[in-house]
Amino acid sequence: MAPAVKEELRRAGHVIGYEAYVRMAGPFRSDQVIHASDNRVEMDRARHAFQLAATGEHVVVVSSGDPGIFAMATAIMEALHLSIDPLWHGVDLAVLPGISVAQAAASRVGAPLGHDFSILSLSDNLKPWPVILNRLDHAVQADLVLALYNPISKARLRQLGEALALLRRHRAPETVVVLGRDVGRPAEAMTTTTLGELRPDQVDMRTVVIVGSSETRAFPRAQGGHWVYTPRWYPMPGLNT
Repeated sequence: MAPAVKEELRRAGHVIGYEAYVRMAGPFRSDQVIHASDNRVEMDRARHAFQLAATGEHVVVVSSGDPGIFAMATAIMEALHLSIDPLWHGVDLAVLPGISVAQAAASRVGAPLGHDFSILSLSDNLKPWPVILNRLDHAVQADLVLALYNPISKARLRQLGEALALLRRHRAPETVVVLGRDVGRPAEAMTTTTLGELRPDQVDMRTVVIVGSSETRAFPRAQGGHWVYTPRWYPMPGLNT
């Protein structure tokens, strides 16, 4: 959580968000009003925030990670875009950056995102699965490091297996893979494995999966485990180094 975010939370009169994320953003004072809700009502939260802010209230809408990456900033922008209320458009609105889970997980093991990378969500709740596979296919053929969000859930058990099958058609079995579970929380666990060894049962909804490019390397660290990095340079055709 960035210092600017902590300051806004301190100043807030109202805090709005998914109940689990609101709890993590606390503790709050008794004079602050907390509006916690289910994870599937993002537009309702966004409209509620504008309704309060339009009356002069100081409102903070919380997300996990960075609000602009698969999170509430999009819902806020969409609610404002669709509104014709001049009071909503007059609200002093700011989007404050956070640390997304791909960045946090990468920092734990070194620098796997050191070169070009792509972030993709494997959830098909808001976009068709064929679209996800098509994007994944292009990203893996471009030899980008991949950070896969929302890789699996109780309602989506088959998608990760299909995604791994696609990845294995283009990437070598020894491709480095980093699993970051509950990053930044008390139950945090980091695992370094390979694409050939990775099993879907090692992953859950709270796991980010970072799949290395052909140039990503891993080497032992003195304290145990591995450091992982992707060099900033890339092999140039016809260039000997």
